[in-house]
Amino acid sequence: MSTTESDVLAAAESLGEALADTHAESTEPEFEPLLEQCNEAISNTTGVEYSEVCETSSDCC
Repeated sequence: MSTTESDVLAAAESLGEALADTHAESTEPEFEPLLEQCNEAISNTTGVEYSEVCETSSDCC
């Protein structure tokens, strides 16, 4: 794994932890828009559409 891949994975893990903490401290109506903004920003940055990678009915995400 290259340094770039390691950096991306570390950033993703950090974001996941921050989102989990925020989710635990907020209501669903507060959290949903934040999660949608994160997904949109990730899609814009990576060019990968979140909905194409993980179906909403699956347990992968």
